Amino acid sequence: MSMPSFADPSEPAIPLHLVAQSQLEDWLSEQPYPVSAWVSSLGFAGSLGQAVLVPDSNGTPKLALAGYGTEDTRARGRFHLASALSKLPKGAYAIASGLPEGDAEVEALGCLLAGYRFDRYRPQTPMAAELAAPNSSNAHVLHAIATGEALTRDLINTPASDMGPDNLEEAARDLAAIHSADLSVIAGDDLLAQNFPMIHTVGRAAHCAPRLLDMSWGDAGPKITLVGKGVCFDTGGLNLKPGASMGLMKKDMGGAASVLGLAHMIMATGVPIQLRVLIPAVENSVSGNAFRPGDILTSRKGLTAEINNTDAEGRLVLADALSYAQEAEPDLIVSMATLTGAARVAVGPDLAPYYCDDLQFVAALETAAQTQADPVWRMPFHTPYEAMIEPGIADLDNAPKGGFAGSITAALFLRRFVDTSTYAHFDIYGWQPSDAPARPKGGVGQATRALLQTLNGMAQT
Repeated sequence: MSMPSFADPSEPAIPLHLVAQSQLEDWLSEQPYPVSAWVSSLGFAGSLGQAVLVPDSNGTPKLALAGYGTEDTRARGRFHLASALSKLPKGAYAIASGLPEGDAEVEALGCLLAGYRFDRYRPQTPMAAELAAPNSSNAHVLHAIATGEALTRDLINTPASDMGPDNLEEAARDLAAIHSADLSVIAGDDLLAQNFPMIHTVGRAAHCAPRLLDMSWGDAGPKITLVGKGVCFDTGGLNLKPGASMGLMKKDMGGAASVLGLAHMIMATGVPIQLRVLIPAVENSVSGNAFRPGDILTSRKGLTAEINNTDAEGRLVLADALSYAQEAEPDLIVSMATLTGAARVAVGPDLAPYYCDDLQFVAALETAAQTQADPVWRMPFHTPYEAMIEPGIADLDNAPKGGFAGSITAALFLRRFVDTSTYAHFDIYGWQPSDAPARPKGGVGQATRALLQTLNGMAQT
């Protein structure tokens, strides 16, 4: 990948002025005639995402302008400075005026994220323009966030041929080594010996053995456990997906990629918590020993689950990991998973729906989502729907019939394996379907920046 970074501080920076449409006339009136004439001749109107480079009399860049649109147009997206910066020629640019103080860090972060390129398999053209680090003590924090997001994107973008359970383990080992974290792994038949039956069952048909990754870091502060769904490829199992639905299934480990990216952000910025990351890493494959529709599985917790669709496997591997997480009695468990298509139907690809009944956590997360331009949407743990996940022949049904409330019933399934007062579940998409400012088409982190701020707040109280 191309590592996001601010411009080399030794390189002279071109002043960059952000100008909203309503401010353009006043701004031009304060400029020397050559500047105002040049800007006007190029049709610069201050529209969102517009960019203009203004030369001096020798043709050397003198300053640059970025359109900041109107309040209404800004409300329809995010990372507007990144959009303008991507249209400027090679060079370092330093924000000189026009950027509201409250937007400065998010816009600077957007410029870092816009520099990401997935270049593992072919060279990619780097972004020509770079932003100078803002005059902020938080520049290192922004870099850590961008680097964590880049890790998440890289892991999701890598196809299953190079990102199986063993490769995901290697990525976790590399991250643990960087931050002096501890990592233990339970793999293959050892999962049965140590009572992780559903992780083993889902992954046993694959060539690469299933495993549970367990990383820990920090020895003070609240105990926070992140659990990420690590289904490195999902064929659907014996309930085989059609080709159109299987095409993006390299991203079915997006929950694991997100918690690893978030873990990097936490460790790199030194958030004072006792962090634990659990990732059940499997492939849901087809072979003679694949689990079958109609099978009844017994979980680590002892609850039984009737398999009515082998393509609803994520909740099975998460169930064992969540039970294991709960046994240590952490202060908070957060699960992240590309769990249901129903969530996409409900809120689309841009919002990260989540479930949580801790109103203090909810309030903090919602505030963080706003300040970090990292949108989330709360969904209900609707208890009356519990009957929908109770098949009668077993404690739980992994795929209730009827198609109603699919994201909610999946969340209710997971809730059976935790203490509900300390649990938040994110049913993310993990994929950007088309290019957007600071978010190229491909893998993307969701809710991780909001969670970083929320967990930092928990640690400080």
